[in-house]
Amino acid sequence: MADSDYSYDGDEVSGDEYVGPRASSSRPTQPAGGGRQTAKEAAPKPARKAWETEYSRTVEKTIVPVNDEDIGQSVQEREEERKRKRLRKDTKPFQRGIIRHVVLVLDLSEAMMEKDMRPNRFYTMINYAQDYVREFFEQNPISQMSVLGMHDGICIRVSELSGNPAEHAAAILGLRSKETGKEPKGAPSLQNALELARATLYHTPNHGTREVIVVFGSLLSLDPGDIHQTVKACVRDRIRVSIIGMGARLKICQEIVTRTNAGDESEYTIATDQEMLKELLIATTTPPVIRSDTASTPQQPEKGAALMMMGFPSRVVEDSPTICACHGNLTLGGYTCSRCSAKVCSLPVTCPSCQLTLLLSTHLARSYHHLFPLRNWATVSWQRAREKNSRDCVGCLTTFPEIPSKQELATRALKKERQSTTGSMLNGHLERGNQAEDDENGEQKASESARYECRSCESHFCIDCDMFCHMVLHNCPGCLSRLDPGAIADAGAQNGDVTMTG
Repeated sequence: MADSDYSYDGDEVSGDEYVGPRASSSRPTQPAGGGRQTAKEAAPKPARKAWETEYSRTVEKTIVPVNDEDIGQSVQEREEERKRKRLRKDTKPFQRGIIRHVVLVLDLSEAMMEKDMRPNRFYTMINYAQDYVREFFEQNPISQMSVLGMHDGICIRVSELSGNPAEHAAAILGLRSKETGKEPKGAPSLQNALELARATLYHTPNHGTREVIVVFGSLLSLDPGDIHQTVKACVRDRIRVSIIGMGARLKICQEIVTRTNAGDESEYTIATDQEMLKELLIATTTPPVIRSDTASTPQQPEKGAALMMMGFPSRVVEDSPTICACHGNLTLGGYTCSRCSAKVCSLPVTCPSCQLTLLLSTHLARSYHHLFPLRNWATVSWQRAREKNSRDCVGCLTTFPEIPSKQELATRALKKERQSTTGSMLNGHLERGNQAEDDENGEQKASESARYECRSCESHFCIDCDMFCHMVLHNCPGCLSRLDPGAIADAGAQNGDVTMTG
């Protein structure tokens, strides 16, 4: 055992009696007598650093006890902020194209099998695309849509251009079926998708918008030719392209969106998770703003509003089935065209015989709110709630949280001031920059009193009524309740216009 690091004294010696540091074999061996040291002698413990102690002065300064009420209030505010993010940031009345012709392009390439979204990107996209189609026609009932798919370097047509949401939802759901579904494979082709979208929108009338919405999850595009020539053709045909990416940002996607949207890059967004993908899809249900062409032709006079003819058909009830003009199927009941008396199954639709747009008055009313949207309601502070003495929600009569006393309000204000001071010391100029950016974007914050006030009638509502009125009703119940009864009675005998008081 000459090459060993430790000395060997015999079989009767246990391993516990080997002491000393691990050194080279040149160190002298220790004697095996009674003067041998044992390893059980306690070595001096190293001194613990300040940050390793269980209770340090720095930790004691940073640990702040929090009450359960504060935690519940913080969770409630975060939930309200998440709900209010869905509200429109810009409520200015612009001229918008309420008659839209949209082509939805879905990525069916092998990149959609990634599992960063559960269960994978493909199934997530299919589920959200079905919800998006229903929400799109709920907000744009007189618009039309077509669905395309990209895989293996080609673009296929999933559904034809029509205004029936049930057909589009069924066609999208069929992509994941085992019999007729399309398994994600190959690489997508943006050029083929844009060319097929151009061919689909080529015969659409000029009074409607032409839009292409692409859900793109790949990091490449397998194009057969020069995609820049296709982009030029899209610009010439007044087609707007919006892209929702699910991976990294691509230069070609940014160029497509910028050139087809007059330099606006905001139509190219990236979905980092499932909820963001759903929010970005729902955001495209708002009609785009119509841009003027005065920059290119400044000397031409302004054109008057273009009028289009629409028909309001009557519903028929039949005892025996008859053939409809839209599908050629035997159906019971339907709607007859006001011009040629052809029967169609559902509305809105373009008459197959005379090409007249057929719809109901409710469809026009649901599209009208995009032109004059309901203004966002303001958050109500505790001081404002005390002034108005609001106890219940005007819309659903839900009881609001009790207004605290002045002493409690002063304590909360002092605590919030201390927290804001600490946050500003930690974040520095970054927090101020984010706050300025939020103010510029017009993002809606949560109210500390759980009350939201209409700027016109000064009525207070809860967060659920705020979401319902802005996304479904598109009217303020407080303003409608202040209508003049005499004006309502006169409106039945006159032209239907109602004046508001207050």
